[in-house]
Amino acid sequence: MSRQGFTRTVAIDWSGAKGSRHKGIAIAEAREGNPPRLVREGHVWSRQAVLDWLVGEAAREPTLFGFDFSFAPPFAERGAYLPGEHGVPGEAKAFWAYVDALSDDEDLGAASFLERAHRRHFYFGAADGRKADYMHFRQCEQRFNAGGGGKAATVYDAIGAAQVAKASFAGMRLLHRAAAHVPVWPFDPAEPGRSAIVEIYGRAFIRRAGLSGRKLRDLDSLNQALAAFDVPAMAASRWLSDHETDALVTAAGMLRALDDPAAFDPPGLTPHVARTEGWTFGVT
Repeated sequence: MSRQGFTRTVAIDWSGAKGSRHKGIAIAEAREGNPPRLVREGHVWSRQAVLDWLVGEAAREPTLFGFDFSFAPPFAERGAYLPGEHGVPGEAKAFWAYVDALSDDEDLGAASFLERAHRRHFYFGAADGRKADYMHFRQCEQRFNAGGGGKAATVYDAIGAAQVAKASFAGMRLLHRAAAHVPVWPFDPAEPGRSAIVEIYGRAFIRRAGLSGRKLRDLDSLNQALAAFDVPAMAASRWLSDHETDALVTAAGMLRALDDPAAFDPPGLTPHVARTEGWTFGVT
């Protein structure tokens, strides 16, 4: 067994784009003592294919799977995910089912949820008023921002290249279906010897590697980041995309984050936060 009962860590760089095949999805795994590697290198994934692969792999060996999207909207700040709406659940697992039921996009997409079902809660541009009125954050995001880690995004901001809204709500549809097979921490406890799914923030691991603000577009930069996590260097035979390098570094960073005995018990993670908002793995 590796750290805390896991034999490997897997990082999934996710996408909420419309369509059924997504060049923005990349999957990488890391094992102790080996360079990280891409899973199905060069493959163009669908979101459904990621779900099917994950369920099969989770049963094969105890793996920590990390997804780079927000697992729930903020709740603690305003006491609701979508204030003023009736019939919206007040806990994350039920909310995932709610998102899934109201989304009719192909391949687990969720643009319809943002654009039609609950349009008024999301910022798409100046016509929606002041962007600041949509800037609500979860407890883990507030802790991350206050600690100088950078500036985490909010799921209510649905415009621009840095927005995480569409990816996150598409991810919630996946979590709704995956949770029947694999525990999703912290909504479920992480159990030794069993696979688990966690939320990750890939750019945070790149910052921890000392490469803040940089996109890793060459092998030397990638291996510099891996060395910061005491992970063996890679010998890539081709150019790697930003999505692939982000996944590779994050998988390595997740492996090293398991050195922290408090990895699954961070300060600020109360039972209520665990049920409603969740937490980003590695934010302490």
